[in-house]
Amino acid sequence: MITVLLGLAGAVVYGAADFLGGLASRRARPVSVTAVAAAVGVAPLLVGLALLGGRFGSEAALWGAVAGVSGGAGVLLLYAALATGPMSVLSPLTAVFTAVVPVAVALLRGTVLSALGIVALVVAVVAVVLVAAVPDRGGARLTARGVVTAAAAGCGLGGIVLAYDASPPDAGVATLVVARVVQVVLLGTAAVVVARLRPGGAAHDAGAAGGGAVGSVGTAGGGVGSVGAAGGGAPVGAVRSRPGRALVLAVVGCGVLDALANVFIQAGLHSSDDPSTLPVMSVLNALYPIGTVVLAGVVLRERLTALQTTGIVLAFGASVGLALS
Repeated sequence: MITVLLGLAGAVVYGAADFLGGLASRRARPVSVTAVAAAVGVAPLLVGLALLGGRFGSEAALWGAVAGVSGGAGVLLLYAALATGPMSVLSPLTAVFTAVVPVAVALLRGTVLSALGIVALVVAVVAVVLVAAVPDRGGARLTARGVVTAAAAGCGLGGIVLAYDASPPDAGVATLVVARVVQVVLLGTAAVVVARLRPGGAAHDAGAAGGGAVGSVGTAGGGVGSVGAAGGGAPVGAVRSRPGRALVLAVVGCGVLDALANVFIQAGLHSSDDPSTLPVMSVLNALYPIGTVVLAGVVLRERLTALQTTGIVLAFGASVGLALS
């Protein structure tokens, strides 16, 4: 039960972080928003390290670096995919790979799931697809390159969960700190390169990466940003009237919430010695778009599609099934 609760808490907080990152990405380049939010997230992790403790051993550093590289690569690949193909297809595809890759690894290791657990995991994956499925009005064509890039992005984002799972339990927040610093370096470098290649036009670049649909994907390391999909219309009034202040608050909130979500996910992965913990946490982690689309509905008054509503209902059912399995 505690594993499921931590997984759902991480997903909800991830969703909130992604929502804020999506709003900020309407006013600045998504890769820049992601890089700055990742840097902001270092501070709360250092506070958590001081309060909760952690050990910077060789394994903690190794798996932290793996998580950072995997997440950073996943984010950049996701941006590349959404910039060249329809988000309505590539976004759910990335989310599925993010959820399924850790599950596949767990099964290959010999993890045996109960019948109820298997059904719940399948339902949860279907829920991820439905919630992440959004209308795409950009008219982009689906290509083999876009599909492969999206799948690779999902593998990279799923690799974060695998790395956190492999880290020593006594490492605590230390692994997260290493991962975040590595992500800051990678995404910061990417942001500088993009700024030099495309000087100016930040608002245009924000829309180019999937029609304004990219949220804080990389900082969360949780999967695909769906804020633009959920809120494809005009930005919320506060963002329009005070873009400077609102942008800063959105980026800072995104970074802090994202760091907290990572703490929940790692805590959930190490909350039990049961081999099923990894697949359960990986799928629950991928449910974070629910938080994003719900916030978009409440704050931006965006309507959920019938598919997204069905996905949310299935997600709750799957969570109950996982708790009982």
